[in-house]
Amino acid sequence: MAYDRYVAICKPLLYPVIMSNTLCICLLGLSLLGGLLHATIHNAFLFRLSFCNSIIVHHFYCDIIPLLKISCTDPSINYLILFIFAGSIQMFTILIVLVSYTLVLFTILKKKSLQGIKKAFSTCGAHLLSVSFYYGALVLMYVRPVSTQSEDQDMMDSLFYTIIIPLLNPIIYNSPLPFLSHH
Repeated sequence: MAYDRYVAICKPLLYPVIMSNTLCICLLGLSLLGGLLHATIHNAFLFRLSFCNSIIVHHFYCDIIPLLKISCTDPSINYLILFIFAGSIQMFTILIVLVSYTLVLFTILKKKSLQGIKKAFSTCGAHLLSVSFYYGALVLMYVRPVSTQSEDQDMMDSLFYTIIIPLLNPIIYNSPLPFLSHH
């Protein structure tokens, strides 16, 4: 979405050429491939663990961290891999969003039309707010020291990430507030 907003605002006349079906399919394919590779790596590292203490996962859904917590094998390598991969992916995608919106901001500030500036800020503001909630929850879940994670906190973070943020998105994108509305 950040790249789409960048092209729509910074290169509006070239939008249909740049955001072609081919590019959209490539971006979708890369996202799916990256997610599949990320999950495959974590699943492969799960095979080195044994689960002898409990088969009950104390969580809303089966996620990697609750599985690591019930392992009776030392999961330190798994936590390290999780931290490296999740941190790298999050930093890369956050960097793309920040660069994209920095370029959008400079383009918006060059515009003379106050109505155009308001529309661009409200559209991008809604997306940035939504992305901030999303990345904030991801950082809290996956890129923090293991020792600070309690089961209750993990469950609250995952609840926020899987239920609250998706429920907030329609409110954020359809908000009547001038700084959130994209109409």
